[in-house]
Amino acid sequence: MVSLWMEQVTHTARPNLQQDLAVDVVIIGAGFTGLWTAYYLNQAQPDLTIAILEAKHVGFGASGRNGGWLMGEIAGADELLKSASKAERLASHHLIHDIPDEVARVCSQENIHCDLKKGGVLYCAARYPEQTQWLHDALNDFKKNDYTEDDFCWLDKAQLDQQLQMPKAQGAMFSPHVATIQPAKLAMGLAQCLEQKGIKIYENSAVLQWQSGEVKTHSASVKAKWIVPAVEAYGTQLKPIDKYQLAVYSLIIATEPLSQQIWDQIGLEKGQAFSESSRLISYGQRSADNRLVFGARGGYSFGGRLRHDFTHTQTEMALRLNLLHECFPVLKQHNVKITHSWGGNLALPRRFHPHMVCDHSNGIALAGGYIGEGVGATNLAGRTLADLILNKQTIHTQQPWVKNNQPISALKKWEPEPIRWLTYKALNKMLAYEDKVLSDLASAKWKRKCVVAICNILDSVIS
Repeated sequence: MVSLWMEQVTHTARPNLQQDLAVDVVIIGAGFTGLWTAYYLNQAQPDLTIAILEAKHVGFGASGRNGGWLMGEIAGADELLKSASKAERLASHHLIHDIPDEVARVCSQENIHCDLKKGGVLYCAARYPEQTQWLHDALNDFKKNDYTEDDFCWLDKAQLDQQLQMPKAQGAMFSPHVATIQPAKLAMGLAQCLEQKGIKIYENSAVLQWQSGEVKTHSASVKAKWIVPAVEAYGTQLKPIDKYQLAVYSLIIATEPLSQQIWDQIGLEKGQAFSESSRLISYGQRSADNRLVFGARGGYSFGGRLRHDFTHTQTEMALRLNLLHECFPVLKQHNVKITHSWGGNLALPRRFHPHMVCDHSNGIALAGGYIGEGVGATNLAGRTLADLILNKQTIHTQQPWVKNNQPISALKKWEPEPIRWLTYKALNKMLAYEDKVLSDLASAKWKRKCVVAICNILDSVIS
């Protein structure tokens, strides 16, 4: 099923690759990683010849199928930065937090309209007491890692109600470093911008195989000094990347456009993103056409197989709808309809943080493993890969998630099946049980503590 975002954009099909090419850089994939890498390469060195090969169409993958959060965050960054000096940590914090502003600057400069609103994010203690404790624990960890209240702060119930109204909520952790966007508009806008700068994008040109210096499609091949596999979850179909990235998927729903009367009872007037802060990993926003867009923990198929049919099962729809109604009972009272449901494949790296790798000896540069934060993280990745390819020493290339002058094999491989499948099934069942126990406020204190402790242990073992 097509996402709400892709339904709202006009796509004019581009030709496929029909004859052999020779270029400086060939990029595999016309999602955000590939588009941003091409953009920053062109900005730094306009005379570079660049070609982008896309198996389907621009934004077909996760770039056009996500929840529309543009985050100034990088998964696992604080752990990676622990050995850095305070000055280095603060510089990295600024680099990461500036991601939404950098995207906004590019959109303004290139006249890209993608409904970008920087209203911050509300991580709400929305449904049960444990969420309040988890969020306060997170705030304490942020303080230890040199963040200030300008980065993350606590909002009490009254302060939260001024931005977002959830009947059961006790407060929220707020960060200003997040924006909401219409991601398909950004992908299409970037593609059009690149074409105006002379960069060729070939659609329906799936890469069958690649090696140092050359990639091959059904109909032609491209020789290049540099190859950038920007394929994220689709790397599971492209050796040897398949060993290092595991395909999982997200699942998202959207309501019909809501009346002003309903929005007056919800809020989100300034483009805020929000989460209900359970381990079901939920995320939502108010779209430009006044829908409530809401996603929660997706899934995993045995062997990391890509999911192609994103029609929600009854169970998948019920989980998201029940969460949505618990947070916003006004939607159930008004019998608000769900008009769109979709999902997307994304990649999970074994070390649970993004990677940006550059192998100069073989002319290969790649990035991925964004763990659901890719709308923002891909922008930083594009800047980083451009600097690595051009052999520049910058703040981008000096980050601990960057592996410069190293082969792809420097990444950690995933365990073989059925270990992954059994681990996922066990964790998923336990997390669902935890949420069931905690959302029942009448459940015994000992039971609540036990289930949380078990889930904490499972989380730490897996990571």
